[in-house]
Amino acid sequence: MSRATNAPASRRRRKRMIKASKGYRGRRSKLFRYAKDAQIKARVWSYRDRKTRKRNFRCLWIQRLNAATRAEGITYSRFVEGLKVAGIVLDRKVLSDLAIADLPVFKLVFQKVKAALDAKRVCAAR
Repeated sequence: MSRATNAPASRRRRKRMIKASKGYRGRRSKLFRYAKDAQIKARVWSYRDRKTRKRNFRCLWIQRLNAATRAEGITYSRFVEGLKVAGIVLDRKVLSDLAIADLPVFKLVFQKVKAALDAKRVCAAR
């Protein structure tokens, strides 16, 4: 009886891996063994860096808000406290976008925050 090697399926599997590694440098895009390792690493890094990208964007939005609020006269942490007191539920991404693209609307939000902080200070003084 002849020996069965499952060659068509193996070849298809290897071709698929080589095709997925297209664009990599040198043997990582040509040879199966190295392409397989490159793909495993690439998937690990992409999973990890999807989390990192979220973290980096949040830091960027906070830095932008801090700069915008300091230009108006208070710190970022006081601004966030005022947002909670005023009951404004805009996230950092939207607020950052307002601070850059639509300054008059951001100033309106800032005025509401400032008024809420002043009202809180008056209540605490009593």
